[in-house]
Amino acid sequence: TQPLCRMVDPALTKGMVEYVTGHVLRHHLGMDAQIRRGQPEWVPIVPPLAAERPVALLGLGQLGQACAQALRGLGFPVLGWSRSPKAVEGIDTHSGADGLDHVLSRADIVVTLLPLTAQTENLIDAARLAQMPRGAVLINPGRGRLIDDDALLAALDTGHLAHATLDVFRVEPLPQDHPFWTHPRVTVTPHIAAATRPASAARVAVDNIVRALAGQSPLHLVDRSAGY
Repeated sequence: TQPLCRMVDPALTKGMVEYVTGHVLRHHLGMDAQIRRGQPEWVPIVPPLAAERPVALLGLGQLGQACAQALRGLGFPVLGWSRSPKAVEGIDTHSGADGLDHVLSRADIVVTLLPLTAQTENLIDAARLAQMPRGAVLINPGRGRLIDDDALLAALDTGHLAHATLDVFRVEPLPQDHPFWTHPRVTVTPHIAAATRPASAARVAVDNIVRALAGQSPLHLVDRSAGY
């Protein structure tokens, strides 16, 4: 079988960290209300400190761990979830169905960075969205099919979720008539969270080609049975 490798690129990881931390801080600080107010209103709403705002990272692979550590460095209490148990320094990690329930119920901001597999498709459905605290925010730079779109729209419409920032979608480009475009509680970004930058990614690919030509095992092999 021809080996299949994941693209584990430092520039890709840095891009994801910047996207996730930027949007977590945006929602944590309530920046949208200030930017969109457009009226001379003096409304001194003071946000909590980061230490009072739990953030959940669903997915603790290369990208998830990097984002978790960056958020921890900013002072956020970070909960991490993965399908199988993982220990990550400084992160309150959980796994399995019960672990997911625990993490979702305690996080004000949830970031989804899971691979798409048969087990993760529609993982964030109506029941899981209902477990999140009222007023929570969902950020998805992982895979579009992790989330049940209709359930997400319903949770936003009722106000159970305050906002969803979405970078990935079931169909891309996102169709122009999709309700995400015009929903007041949704931010759409066009799959830019972790762009593959040729100058950096090419070096990663060349290194693996050199390893293969030298008879060495390639780095970052995909486990085809797991799907990632």
